[in-house]
Amino acid sequence: MNIYGAVVGEFQTNCYVVASQEKNAVVIDAGNEAEKIASIIEEHGLNVKYFLLTHAHFDHIMAVNELKARFGGQVVICKDDNFMIKEPKSIYTGNYMPVTPKITVNADILLSDGDTITVDELTFKAIHTPGHTPGSMCFVCGDNIFTGDTLFAGSIGRTDLFGGDYKVLHNSLEKLKVLDDNLRVFPGHGEMSTLKTEKAENPFMLSEEDYDSIY
Repeated sequence: MNIYGAVVGEFQTNCYVVASQEKNAVVIDAGNEAEKIASIIEEHGLNVKYFLLTHAHFDHIMAVNELKARFGGQVVICKDDNFMIKEPKSIYTGNYMPVTPKITVNADILLSDGDTITVDELTFKAIHTPGHTPGSMCFVCGDNIFTGDTLFAGSIGRTDLFGGDYKVLHNSLEKLKVLDDNLRVFPGHGEMSTLKTEKAENPFMLSEEDYDSIY
């Protein structure tokens, strides 16, 4: 497995291109700057099989249509966010910039909790982690977890946008707490981390007892 990253767009979204040994690829959160992402695909001679979306916000989907037209591949998203990629008003609700182009994306595959996407030796297991959006998902592949805007290094995604719910997101974090400490965290924004670090230091992942002892 090879993981190539690009930071794209005004919101500095992390796009990941995950390639198998056979050079088949999954593009996670093609948020903007299609040419930057395309250059990774072409530089490494990759064949795109899927565009995997952690959630439906525009800063994670804006390059999908252009890249799909250029390289092929199927668009994959949680069934609970499918309505959002079809309805731009829901994507742009909140403090997002109103001048951003309003786009829609058509999904080819809709996922539920526990579903998997497989490319050669790579298997991505979907974990439904609503709270940032109703259909936010994290994807575990090998020793890696791609958390979108559910979990960041030291923080979590905002919940004041359309479909956001802090209590729901807090419950979703409980699903992540039981996963292997050794998982490397690839978030939707910001720096990489490990699940061990986030369990120990991220205030949103701490128990009340641990939080009180540290803070």
